[in-house]
Amino acid sequence: MILLGSTGSIGVNALNIAEQFNLSVDTLVAGRNITLLNEQIKRHKPKRVVVMDEADCLLVHHQNVQSGEAAILEVIEHSSSQHVVNALVGFAGFRPTLKALECGKKLALANKESLVVGGAFVDTSAIIPIDSEHFGLWYLNQTPRPVSRMVITASGGAFRDWPLEKLSTATLSDALKHPNWSMGQKITIDSASMVNKLFELLEARWLFGEGEYDALIETKSLIHALIDYKDGSTTAHFAHADMRLPIAYALMGKVDIPIVNRIDLTRVGALEFREIEKERYPIWQIKEDLLSHPARGVIVNAANEAAIERFVAGDIRFIDISTMILRAYEHFSGAPESIDAIFALDDEVRRYIRGLSC
Repeated sequence: MILLGSTGSIGVNALNIAEQFNLSVDTLVAGRNITLLNEQIKRHKPKRVVVMDEADCLLVHHQNVQSGEAAILEVIEHSSSQHVVNALVGFAGFRPTLKALECGKKLALANKESLVVGGAFVDTSAIIPIDSEHFGLWYLNQTPRPVSRMVITASGGAFRDWPLEKLSTATLSDALKHPNWSMGQKITIDSASMVNKLFELLEARWLFGEGEYDALIETKSLIHALIDYKDGSTTAHFAHADMRLPIAYALMGKVDIPIVNRIDLTRVGALEFREIEKERYPIWQIKEDLLSHPARGVIVNAANEAAIERFVAGDIRFIDISTMILRAYEHFSGAPESIDAIFALDDEVRRYIRGLSC
């Protein structure tokens, strides 16, 4: 495989699956965790390595090291490997997704932003989703039945139990205290604002086609997806939150041995479901409009990434992230009509957010 984002949680789990099933690793692409990257190189012996910053090349223990986006696109194009796992974070994953599909590779996609910003220009027929929610929908949908609605679940993020009046004082440290597990900084912030779930609904729309999509909070994160059928019945995908399961299916097509432990419902005891409320998660105000106009996802993604940069820098409050996204969504109309227009709009929205006053 070509593994983009090897030192993140998805990348680490992909390498665990590679080791368990004796799959070869052609290329590792990593960010700034060079210590972990060197451990991965020693263990998996890739042919090529790519890092983000040129200055880090000298720190990497490999003879074939390159840096930057152009190098990522080059290895995708020239590698004989037919599997690409895209676990890059944010808009940076979009061009690699396009390149992998252009080269006829099979794409295991965890970079939801690829579809959020450019789903209209992406052939999803060669994509296997490895987000647990989309994997759950795919898993449930293997036996075709008339579908009424597809539903994904959310943990609720760091502030699901906070009094609403306290949200204006939430700090970066507070936003990173996920109730169920440890993840990277951006995705944890996105979980707290519910932007992550908005993106996943949009991703589901591009993956599974037009239809009704929704989300709800399931506090234990044991149910990842549900499908309501037109006969009135509903099925749910239960599994421990372990990315090895969707990754294994993406890389091997089928799995006949246990990847995760079975859930013991007698130990679970009870499950709690909650509505996603607009008062706590203001971004939910645009859910229906965005699903009706999915090509506008680039506006939301660019505004979110730029606003998070300001939040992390201490320039704005947590609650200002959603406010700025909503202002950008209202300010910019229409949808890009080409891939070049996506990049141009992305840049314009980011500049707009950086210039906003709170």
